[in-house]
Amino acid sequence: MTLDDQGYLPLPGILSETQVQTMRARFDELVQEEGEKAGTEVHQEAGTNRLSDLANKGACFEVCFTHPKVLACIRHVLGDSFRLSSLNGRAALPGAGLQGMHADWGEAVEPGDYYVCNSIWLLSDFTEANGATRVIPGSNRSRQHPKEALEDATAPHPDQVVLTAKAGTVVIFNSHTWHGGTLNQTDAPRYGLHSYYTRRDQKQQTDQKAYIRPETRARLSEAACTILDV
Repeated sequence: MTLDDQGYLPLPGILSETQVQTMRARFDELVQEEGEKAGTEVHQEAGTNRLSDLANKGACFEVCFTHPKVLACIRHVLGDSFRLSSLNGRAALPGAGLQGMHADWGEAVEPGDYYVCNSIWLLSDFTEANGATRVIPGSNRSRQHPKEALEDATAPHPDQVVLTAKAGTVVIFNSHTWHGGTLNQTDAPRYGLHSYYTRRDQKQQTDQKAYIRPETRARLSEAACTILDV
């Protein structure tokens, strides 16, 4: 499997069990603290617990935009000049989480001319039962966009692969690859973080300069500040 050909690449064991537990605990704290405002910096979604601006909401999340292996993959897709677009959380609740197949860019692109790349940080085991993300391998090279190519974006696709993996895995995916969450058929939430990157000449989903808190800026390395572009 290659990131170029398939449009995604799982990296097992990036997070330790302790890191996973710490991040999940902080996730739950933030959901309680923020209540109805949770996720509003970017997006709210029925049937999920959404969080946004996690770069400012816990030192435990800093690994999501500083891990060298992950950044190397992002650089491979986007080139040398990229920055964090947003760091968000999504927990698909029981009986919910189904998304239409989509790409994170509004139009089709030429293969190799990519604008955005994402990484999913698995804070739960991702299984077919609990709504793991599905992808269409190679769709990043299709010169098509799902909104134009698919009659029913929520229907199963004959070429789809469900990204099942253990908690602690990070899945890199070219955000032009067609993807979407599936239905959580279990009785527990499925937790993930999305550390999302864009080319440096493109708008960030979260304006990091506008949101950065002084205490966050003070503890970050210069390299991390460069990734955030603050």
